[in-house]
Amino acid sequence: MEAKIIHQEKGMRTQDGAGVRLVRVLSNRTAAAYDPLLMLDSFDSTDPSDYLAGFPMHPHRGIETITYLRQGKMTHRDSLGNEGLITDGGSQWMTAGSGIMHEEMPQASERMLGVQVWLNMPQAQKMAAPAYHDLQAADCPSLAVDSGEVVVIGGEFRGVKGFQGQHHPLTFLSIRLEAGGSLTLPLKAGASQTVFLLEGDARLGKVVVEEKTAVRLAEGDQLTLQSAGSPIEVLFFESQALEEPVAWGGPVVMNTQEELEEAFRQLREGTFIQDQPQGKA
Repeated sequence: MEAKIIHQEKGMRTQDGAGVRLVRVLSNRTAAAYDPLLMLDSFDSTDPSDYLAGFPMHPHRGIETITYLRQGKMTHRDSLGNEGLITDGGSQWMTAGSGIMHEEMPQASERMLGVQVWLNMPQAQKMAAPAYHDLQAADCPSLAVDSGEVVVIGGEFRGVKGFQGQHHPLTFLSIRLEAGGSLTLPLKAGASQTVFLLEGDARLGKVVVEEKTAVRLAEGDQLTLQSAGSPIEVLFFESQALEEPVAWGGPVVMNTQEELEEAFRQLREGTFIQDQPQGKA
Protein backbone atom coordinates (compact mmCIF):
# COMPACT_ATOMS: atom_id res chain seq x y z
CA MET A 1 0.00 0.00 0.00
CA GLU A 2 1.35 3.40 -1.01
CA ALA A 3 1.90 5.71 1.96
CA LYS A 4 -0.04 8.97 1.96
CA ILE A 5 1.02 12.38 3.16
CA ILE A 6 -0.62 13.41 6.44
CA HIS A 7 1.30 16.66 7.03
CA GLN A 8 3.35 19.15 5.02
CA GLU A 9 5.60 21.82 6.48
CA LYS A 10 7.00 24.45 4.12
CA GLY A 11 10.24 26.03 5.34
CA MET A 12 10.37 29.72 6.28
CA ARG A 13 13.38 32.02 6.05
CA THR A 14 14.89 33.15 9.34
CA GLN A 15 18.23 33.73 11.06
CA ASP A 16 20.00 31.80 13.80
CA GLY A 17 23.44 31.51 15.36
CA ALA A 18 25.41 34.73 14.93
CA GLY A 19 23.22 35.80 12.01
CA VAL A 20 23.14 32.83 9.64
CA ARG A 21 20.37 33.09 7.08
CA LEU A 22 18.61 29.75 6.69
CA VAL A 23 15.27 28.06 6.07
CA ARG A 24 13.65 26.66 9.22
CA VAL A 25 11.40 23.74 8.36
CA LEU A 26 10.75 21.82 11.60
CA SER A 27 10.65 23.46 15.03
CA ASN A 28 8.94 23.19 18.42
CA ARG A 29 5.60 23.69 16.63
CA THR A 30 6.05 20.43 14.72
CA ALA A 31 7.74 18.25 17.37
CA ALA A 32 4.71 16.04 17.95
CA ALA A 33 3.87 15.58 14.27
CA TYR A 34 7.45 14.65 13.24
CA ASP A 35 8.55 12.74 16.37
CA PRO A 36 11.44 11.88 16.86
CA LEU A 37 12.74 14.69 14.60
CA LEU A 38 12.70 17.96 16.50
CA MET A 39 14.26 20.55 14.24
CA LEU A 40 15.26 20.71 10.59
CA ASP A 41 17.12 23.72 9.21
CA SER A 42 18.12 23.97 5.56
CA PHE A 43 21.03 25.98 4.18
CA ASP A 44 21.06 27.06 0.54
CA SER A 45 23.10 30.07 -0.48
CA THR A 46 25.71 31.21 -2.99
CA ASP A 47 26.49 34.32 -0.90
CA PRO A 48 28.99 33.66 1.91
CA SER A 49 27.76 36.72 3.80
CA ASP A 50 24.59 34.72 4.49
CA TYR A 51 26.41 32.20 6.67
CA LEU A 52 30.02 33.09 7.52
CA ALA A 53 29.04 34.41 10.99
CA GLY A 54 28.32 30.77 11.81
CA PHE A 55 27.25 29.22 15.10
CA PRO A 56 29.80 30.17 17.79
CA MET A 57 30.30 28.03 20.91
CA HIS A 58 26.96 27.05 22.46
CA PRO A 59 25.53 24.19 24.59
CA HIS A 60 23.28 21.22 23.84
CA ARG A 61 21.76 18.49 25.98
CA GLY A 62 19.29 15.66 25.36
CA ILE A 63 19.55 15.45 21.55
CA GLU A 64 21.69 14.32 18.64
CA THR A 65 22.50 16.89 15.95
CA ILE A 66 23.16 15.68 12.41
CA THR A 67 24.58 18.10 9.86
CA TYR A 68 24.69 17.04 6.20
CA LEU A 69 26.31 19.14 3.47
CA ARG A 70 25.52 18.35 -0.14
CA GLN A 71 27.83 21.21 -1.04
CA GLY A 72 29.99 23.49 1.08
CA LYS A 73 32.44 23.39 3.97
CA MET A 74 31.90 23.53 7.73
CA THR A 75 34.27 23.20 10.68
CA HIS A 76 33.38 21.76 14.08
CA ARG A 77 34.98 22.20 17.51
CA ASP A 78 33.66 21.00 20.87
CA SER A 79 34.28 20.60 24.59
CA LEU A 80 35.37 16.97 24.06
CA GLY A 81 38.43 18.27 22.24
CA ASN A 82 37.18 17.28 18.79
CA GLU A 83 37.88 19.34 15.69
CA GLY A 84 36.67 18.44 12.23
CA LEU A 85 35.97 19.73 8.73
CA ILE A 86 33.30 18.33 6.45
CA THR A 87 33.01 19.18 2.78
CA ASP A 88 30.78 18.16 -0.14
CA GLY A 89 28.78 15.07 0.79
CA GLY A 90 30.04 14.92 4.39
CA SER A 91 28.14 14.79 7.68
CA GLN A 92 28.69 15.56 11.35
CA TRP A 93 26.82 13.33 13.82
CA MET A 94 27.02 14.65 17.36
CA THR A 95 25.49 13.14 20.48
CA ALA A 96 24.91 15.96 22.96
CA GLY A 97 23.67 13.57 25.65
CA SER A 98 24.41 14.85 29.16
CA GLY A 99 25.90 18.04 27.80
CA ILE A 100 28.35 19.40 25.26
CA MET A 101 29.59 22.79 24.09
CA HIS A 102 30.34 23.11 20.39
CA GLU A 103 30.66 25.50 17.49
CA GLU A 104 29.93 25.06 13.80
CA MET A 105 31.51 27.55 11.44
CA PRO A 106 30.64 27.44 7.71
CA GLN A 107 33.44 28.35 5.32
CA ALA A 108 33.13 30.35 2.10
CA SER A 109 32.05 28.05 -0.74
CA GLU A 110 30.62 28.30 -4.23
CA ARG A 111 27.37 27.08 -2.71
CA MET A 112 26.31 26.11 0.80
CA LEU A 113 23.60 23.47 0.51
CA GLY A 114 22.56 21.11 3.26
CA VAL A 115 20.62 20.57 6.47
CA GLN A 116 20.95 20.23 10.21
CA VAL A 117 18.52 17.87 11.93
CA TRP A 118 17.90 17.45 15.65
CA LEU A 119 17.07 13.87 16.62
CA ASN A 120 15.45 13.50 20.03
CA MET A 121 17.04 11.06 22.49
CA PRO A 122 14.94 8.64 24.56
CA GLN A 123 14.30 9.73 28.14
CA ALA A 124 16.37 6.84 29.52
CA GLN A 125 19.40 7.90 27.45
CA LYS A 126 19.28 11.68 27.49
CA MET A 127 22.14 11.85 29.99
CA ALA A 128 24.39 9.45 28.05
CA ALA A 129 28.01 10.45 27.46
CA PRO A 130 28.41 12.95 24.59
CA ALA A 131 30.23 11.95 21.42
CA TYR A 132 31.15 13.30 17.98
CA HIS A 133 31.49 11.47 14.65
CA ASP A 134 33.01 13.11 11.59
CA LEU A 135 31.68 11.42 8.42
CA GLN A 136 33.35 12.35 5.15
CA ALA A 137 31.64 11.62 1.83
CA ALA A 138 33.72 8.44 1.53
CA ASP A 139 32.25 7.25 4.85
CA CYS A 140 28.70 7.38 3.43
CA PRO A 141 28.26 4.46 0.99
CA SER A 142 26.02 4.78 -2.04
CA LEU A 143 24.30 2.47 -4.48
CA ALA A 144 23.04 3.07 -7.98
CA VAL A 145 19.32 2.98 -8.71
CA ASP A 146 17.44 3.59 -11.93
CA SER A 147 18.01 7.23 -12.93
CA GLY A 148 20.08 8.10 -9.87
CA GLU A 149 21.72 6.99 -6.64
CA VAL A 150 20.96 6.57 -2.94
CA VAL A 151 23.56 7.65 -0.37
CA VAL A 152 23.22 5.90 3.00
CA ILE A 153 24.21 8.47 5.63
CA GLY A 154 22.63 6.58 8.53
CA GLY A 155 21.02 3.19 8.97
CA GLU A 156 20.69 0.72 6.11
CA PHE A 157 19.19 0.50 2.62
CA ARG A 158 19.16 -2.66 0.48
CA GLY A 159 21.92 -4.18 2.59
CA VAL A 160 24.18 -1.11 2.38
CA LYS A 161 24.98 0.25 5.84
CA GLY A 162 25.80 3.81 6.84
CA PHE A 163 26.50 5.22 10.29
CA GLN A 164 24.74 3.35 13.09
CA GLY A 165 23.51 5.59 15.90
CA GLN A 166 23.94 4.24 19.43
CA HIS A 167 20.90 5.77 21.12
CA HIS A 168 17.90 5.99 18.80
CA PRO A 169 18.29 4.25 15.42
CA LEU A 170 17.71 6.49 12.41
CA THR A 171 17.76 5.68 8.73
CA PHE A 172 18.93 8.78 6.84
CA LEU A 173 19.11 8.57 3.04
CA SER A 174 20.02 11.11 0.37
CA ILE A 175 18.11 10.16 -2.78
CA ARG A 176 19.32 11.83 -5.96
CA LEU A 177 17.28 11.33 -9.12
CA GLU A 178 17.72 12.66 -12.63
CA ALA A 179 14.92 14.54 -14.39
CA GLY A 180 12.04 12.12 -14.88
CA GLY A 181 13.61 9.54 -12.55
CA SER A 182 11.64 7.59 -9.97
CA LEU A 183 12.27 5.27 -7.04
CA THR A 184 9.97 3.17 -4.85
CA LEU A 185 11.11 3.03 -1.22
CA PRO A 186 10.06 0.21 1.11
CA LEU A 187 8.75 1.48 4.46
CA LYS A 188 8.94 -0.24 7.83
CA ALA A 189 5.64 -0.99 9.50
CA GLY A 190 4.97 1.12 12.58
CA ALA A 191 7.88 3.50 11.94
CA SER A 192 7.84 7.30 11.66
CA GLN A 193 8.83 8.47 8.17
CA THR A 194 9.69 12.02 7.10
CA VAL A 195 10.72 13.20 3.64
CA PHE A 196 12.43 16.54 2.97
CA LEU A 197 12.87 18.03 -0.50
CA LEU A 198 16.33 19.55 -0.38
CA GLU A 199 16.49 20.47 -4.05
CA GLY A 200 13.78 20.42 -6.72
CA ASP A 201 10.08 19.63 -6.64
CA ALA A 202 9.01 15.99 -6.50
CA ARG A 203 5.94 13.83 -6.80
CA LEU A 204 5.36 11.74 -3.68
CA GLY A 205 2.78 9.19 -4.63
CA LYS A 206 0.18 11.33 -6.37
CA VAL A 207 1.07 14.65 -4.72
CA VAL A 208 3.58 17.19 -6.04
CA VAL A 209 5.58 18.67 -3.14
CA GLU A 210 7.67 21.82 -3.41
CA GLU A 211 11.36 22.19 -2.67
CA LYS A 212 12.27 22.99 0.97
CA THR A 213 9.16 21.20 2.27
CA ALA A 214 9.03 18.38 4.80
CA VAL A 215 6.26 15.81 4.74
CA ARG A 216 5.14 13.26 7.31
CA LEU A 217 3.82 10.00 5.94
CA ALA A 218 0.88 7.91 7.07
CA GLU A 219 1.31 4.17 7.48
CA GLY A 220 2.05 2.29 4.28
CA ASP A 221 4.54 -0.25 2.99
CA GLN A 222 6.04 1.83 0.18
CA LEU A 223 6.51 5.35 -1.18
CA THR A 224 7.10 6.22 -4.83
CA LEU A 225 9.28 9.28 -5.45
CA GLN A 226 9.44 10.89 -8.87
CA SER A 227 11.14 13.99 -10.18
CA ALA A 228 8.61 16.67 -11.12
CA GLY A 229 10.68 17.85 -14.10
CA SER A 230 14.24 18.57 -12.99
CA PRO A 231 16.92 16.67 -11.06
CA ILE A 232 16.03 16.32 -7.38
CA GLU A 233 17.61 15.47 -4.05
CA VAL A 234 15.24 14.08 -1.46
CA LEU A 235 16.22 13.32 2.15
CA PHE A 236 14.44 10.40 3.78
CA PHE A 237 14.31 9.81 7.54
CA GLU A 238 12.88 6.70 9.20
CA SER A 239 12.84 5.95 12.92
CA GLN A 240 10.50 5.10 15.78
CA ALA A 241 8.39 7.83 17.36
CA LEU A 242 9.33 8.20 21.03
CA GLU A 243 5.91 9.42 22.17
CA GLU A 244 7.48 11.00 25.25
CA PRO A 245 6.88 14.46 26.74
CA VAL A 246 9.13 17.19 25.35
CA ALA A 247 10.42 20.12 27.41
CA TRP A 248 12.34 22.31 24.96
CA GLY A 249 14.28 25.41 25.84
CA GLY A 250 16.61 26.75 23.12
CA PRO A 251 19.52 24.30 22.71
CA VAL A 252 18.33 21.90 25.45
CA VAL A 253 15.58 19.29 25.05
CA MET A 254 14.50 17.28 28.11
CA ASN A 255 11.27 15.60 29.26
CA THR A 256 10.18 17.84 32.13
CA GLN A 257 10.28 21.52 32.96
CA GLU A 258 12.24 20.69 36.11
CA GLU A 259 14.98 18.98 34.05
CA LEU A 260 15.09 21.98 31.76
CA GLU A 261 15.43 24.42 34.64
CA GLU A 262 18.20 22.26 36.13
CA ALA A 263 20.13 22.35 32.87
CA PHE A 264 20.01 26.14 32.71
CA ARG A 265 20.95 26.42 36.38
CA GLN A 266 24.01 24.32 35.64
CA LEU A 267 24.85 26.54 32.68
CA ARG A 268 24.73 29.61 34.90
CA GLU A 269 26.87 27.94 37.58
CA GLY A 270 29.41 26.37 35.22
CA THR A 271 28.51 22.75 36.04
CA PHE A 272 26.73 21.88 32.79
CA ILE A 273 29.39 19.51 31.41
CA GLN A 274 28.82 16.17 33.15
CA ASP A 275 31.23 13.83 31.34
CA GLN A 276 34.97 13.94 30.74
CA PRO A 277 36.26 14.10 27.13
CA GLN A 278 36.37 10.69 25.45
CA GLY A 279 38.01 11.74 22.20
CA LYS A 280 36.94 11.66 18.61
CA ALA A 281 35.20 8.62 17.14
